[in-house]
Amino acid sequence: MTIATALKLIQKNELILPAIQREYVWKPSQVAKIFDSVLRGYPVGSFLSWKVLPETVGKFRFYGFLKDYSGYDKKHNPVVDIPTDREVIAVLDGQQRLTSLNIALRGTYAYRNPRAWANKAWSYPERRLYLNLLGEAPENDAGLKYHLAFLTKEQLEQAGDDETKRWMPVADIFDSADPAAMMQLPAKYEVGNDATAVQIVGKLWQEVHHNQSLHFYEETDQDIERVLDIFVRVNSGGTVLSYSDLLMSIATAQWKEKDARAAVHDLVDALNTTGQGFDFSQDTVLKSGLVLADVGDVGFKVRNFTTANMAKLEARWDDISTSLRIAAELLADFGLSGGTLTADSVLIPVAYYVHRRGLTPSYRVSDKKDDREDRAALRSWVLRSLIVRGVWGSGLDTLLRDLREIIRRDGADGFPLAAIEYAMARRGKPLEVTDALIEDILGLAYGGGRIWAVLATLFDHVDTRMQYHEDHVFPKSQLDARALKAAKHTDGSRRYSDDTINELVSRRDLLPNLELLPGPENIGKSDTAPDVWTADHYPGADEHAAFLKANALPGVLPHGVDDFLAFYDARRELLIARIKEKLRTQVATVPPVEAPTSTDIDAQLGEGDLDD
Repeated sequence: MTIATALKLIQKNELILPAIQREYVWKPSQVAKIFDSVLRGYPVGSFLSWKVLPETVGKFRFYGFLKDYSGYDKKHNPVVDIPTDREVIAVLDGQQRLTSLNIALRGTYAYRNPRAWANKAWSYPERRLYLNLLGEAPENDAGLKYHLAFLTKEQLEQAGDDETKRWMPVADIFDSADPAAMMQLPAKYEVGNDATAVQIVGKLWQEVHHNQSLHFYEETDQDIERVLDIFVRVNSGGTVLSYSDLLMSIATAQWKEKDARAAVHDLVDALNTTGQGFDFSQDTVLKSGLVLADVGDVGFKVRNFTTANMAKLEARWDDISTSLRIAAELLADFGLSGGTLTADSVLIPVAYYVHRRGLTPSYRVSDKKDDREDRAALRSWVLRSLIVRGVWGSGLDTLLRDLREIIRRDGADGFPLAAIEYAMARRGKPLEVTDALIEDILGLAYGGGRIWAVLATLFDHVDTRMQYHEDHVFPKSQLDARALKAAKHTDGSRRYSDDTINELVSRRDLLPNLELLPGPENIGKSDTAPDVWTADHYPGADEHAAFLKANALPGVLPHGVDDFLAFYDARRELLIARIKEKLRTQVATVPPVEAPTSTDIDAQLGEGDLDD
């Protein structure tokens, strides 16, 4: 089609933008460049459009193109109300170019003056795109041939006495739809006898009104998933759009009272400043919203972001936000943070449990016996689910749906630990202790992602609401390879062989040599030998024995390097017993209830038809 035809379709809201599109970002120099290309007869690229049939129009919100852009207060595309009895064309690729053509030929561009106040309206004077009919562009790095510029009224007046310039607004070309009107333009600007000026006017009119220079590839499939995939592919040349970015755009378009984008971003910021800080993403919060709003299918699919589902999410947003904040605080109470939480998705079922019971922040600190035991069960499950590999990996959406149904059904009065573990086992994600799991845990090293969850689970006497450090039982500094190689017997011979050094160093950072200590104690301990430090801090026989038992330490602690390997092996055996005790599954105690199927869940949640 011609440029003029495209702009007329934009005028009538028959060529529109889907909610997945980003906002207009082109600079004035880019607009001038595209018109230089138009005047030269260069192609301005192909376009991708989506023919939206009436039955699809009503499911999503659409936007109109910008005509008058202002960096101060007119940056957002207007929402258009499309009648559901007609089809429209939605632009999937080419928004920036079409908007630039629309602004230049029909509207204005108000950008901020250099060094002007960003928050003042007068810093953004209205400008129109003008074409100098008397000369080519000054020498420039962009390689522009034609002299184009955005000018304010004041700038245009100041240029009135310059005989080398005759500025014509390019909008005059669009307004002069018939050739007769076009032929009068050179005379209007007093250049009717200038052959170059007449030629420039005729060339621009030809490119706008006559040449069919805009080539559209039209997608007619009404499957939004396919359309979204196409959109992501064609827009991958710039900043790559994630699925959640696109779905966020859809949610933003469909919320009526709240700004979805601001609400989600504010919540992400609040969650990530909880405790020592987390790294929750927009994806996690959006997924949480689908789960807590009881949307049947919680997958990141466009069909789940329907008007009905987004209305439900908006209506429940305040409660959802509160539940997620409390859930994040509970995870922080369990000693977790951005550096130790290896699966952000564990936040979601915790939040759903908070939501299901209507728990308040006081639950976190309640000293009631039932609340203490309930928190302990929740803490145990969270930490164990982070220890076992693969729980929060593949099949996440199905797992979340199952966990939601179990909590909805059995979580009114307490955390349904046994039922949850039963459902997880049915899904091939058991939390049972196997020999392979034990070996995997014993091979975890200092500073690793899962090590905190392991230590906090095995040593559950630790108050994880306080600051605890991962500590080497036997000092790391004494097991330095260079120091060990330099160690000598009295006769000057090497004290340790290379094989022995490799064995000592390889075991130094592994779980059997790790414990949790309060921050100040760990700092004070420094490189003191374990037997000396323990005797100093726990001089009484009873308290000394209690410390050893609580931390699964053998009765004889090492004093020097020569004692380390024997200590390591003894501690390893104690930890095996502790792992079997603390990580034991609760499945055996659950009543024989069949795990819910997806159909069962849809029916009970009333979400079987996702297209309504």
